Amino acid sequence: MTHTPPVPPVREVQPSPRQMMLRRALRHRGLLFGGAVMLVILLIAIFAPLLSQHSPYAQSLMARMKPPVFLGGEATHWLGTDALGRDYWSRLAHGARVSLMIGLFAATISALIGSTLGILAGYFGGRVDMAVTFLINVRLAMPVVLVALAVVALFGGSLTVVVTVLGLLLWDRFAVVLRAATMQVRKLEYVAAAEVLGASLPRTLWKDILPNVMNHLIVIFTLEMAHAIILEAALSFLGLGVQPPTPSWGLMISEGKEMLLFEPWLITIPGVALFLLVLSINMLGDGIRDVTAPEGRN
Repeated sequence: MTHTPPVPPVREVQPSPRQMMLRRALRHRGLLFGGAVMLVILLIAIFAPLLSQHSPYAQSLMARMKPPVFLGGEATHWLGTDALGRDYWSRLAHGARVSLMIGLFAATISALIGSTLGILAGYFGGRVDMAVTFLINVRLAMPVVLVALAVVALFGGSLTVVVTVLGLLLWDRFAVVLRAATMQVRKLEYVAAAEVLGASLPRTLWKDILPNVMNHLIVIFTLEMAHAIILEAALSFLGLGVQPPTPSWGLMISEGKEMLLFEPWLITIPGVALFLLVLSINMLGDGIRDVTAPEGRN
């Protein structure tokens, strides 16, 4: 009788953390929906000149106030025209560029300021933490909308002014969240090991602290980007944001408010576009938080 050697057990290959994160992302409906809508709006903004047959600035009084195609309009202006005869689709597509650019640059400025202050406060503590906390309290005591209105009214409503003002007013959430996250990371063993081995302060902050609070930074970045887009639309609606004839969704809503009872689509179209953009950014941020949450990795 021949002896059969035992078959070694098959070891299951455990997926890497990156693979597990990808699997969770592909199962997260909110993340997929937000990412898909955001991608569509981003592509429309990038290829706006190719997707529109008309200039967003070209006026034609003979073609003013034409309704969209779904309300009996012409195919040449499938989303209609405004009170000056400008193609509404062209202004909507180019307005996506303005909204995304303002949200991106304003959130970037806020992230640089707030993240730096939050990480320094959480890492050093003591007087540095007290000073940063005082700055956060001062910022929270300032009403964002009123301060933005005052500054824009004083210096003008150019694109640069709007981006700078919003960037300097929306950093507090970055500072609060990253301060708390840094305090938790600061107590971990690998940070103490880096300090014992003689790692410099910039190296410790850049290599050991920042990568471990990056998921918090990304989530807050998406939320503040959506916040900046809403504030820009509000300023443009009040006439103190992006100035005409630059296409802006808030400005389009402001220009159409006088015809609300007669031509409600003038407000509905840019309003729905603004709603979808902010919704997609928020769902994208929530999805990133769920996928990268530490408790979801086990």
